[in-house]
Amino acid sequence: MSVTYERKEHVSLITINRPETLNALDYDVLRDLDEAVGKAEDDSGVRVLIITGAGKAFVAGADVRLMKDFDPAQAKAFSEYGSRVFLKIESLSKPVIAAVNGYALGGGCELCLACDIRIAGQSAKFGQPETGLGVTPGFGGTQRLPRVVGASKAKELIFTAGIIGADEALRIGLVSLVVADDRLADVAFDMAAETAKNSPFAVSRSKAAVNTAGRADITAGCAFESQAFALCFSSDEQKNAMTAFVNKGKAR
Repeated sequence: MSVTYERKEHVSLITINRPETLNALDYDVLRDLDEAVGKAEDDSGVRVLIITGAGKAFVAGADVRLMKDFDPAQAKAFSEYGSRVFLKIESLSKPVIAAVNGYALGGGCELCLACDIRIAGQSAKFGQPETGLGVTPGFGGTQRLPRVVGASKAKELIFTAGIIGADEALRIGLVSLVVADDRLADVAFDMAAETAKNSPFAVSRSKAAVNTAGRADITAGCAFESQAFALCFSSDEQKNAMTAFVNKGKAR
């Protein structure tokens, strides 16, 4: 398997496991990633996912050896397949944390952009270098990167095929946290565990509402939020948590 799947209590760990190619994305990796994400979604005991890479890279990009001789129809099919998998991650009902170790370039940068929270090890590198290979980003980079770092910075990174370090990624908002490389896994699991303590339904609806903010105007976004807020009051999680709060107890 080019992707491994582990579960520790309420957290699942998905590892891209093709280190001999710096975890380059091909059809097999994308298929295995799709299956692993689906497994986590279907497991009611899983509340948070972490995605990381084996070895020296998160994902160094899509497999250029595979793409080199594509015709336009083959290129379109590959782009659409990868985009479907990444859209599945983005729209998952459960939060997804990218623990970015080493290179996150091209498709790797696009993969972490599809995740909800991005934590980087100090040695991580980010970029969309596709124009240097004569192509555009193909797995959502032109769409998600501007939403995260702004259009001007996204265009700069894409047009120049530039690669940036973890500290610059933090400065521009591409990641929310930079930690020592040897602390990356622990920090990601700690954040996942803190998230998993909270109401899964409320976290899920919060994710959906924040995602809506990137697509809707403020009026529609607030309407979605109000509906999400209201739906939480149909859950036992809300009743238990608020009752415990009022009674100064601990939610079950």
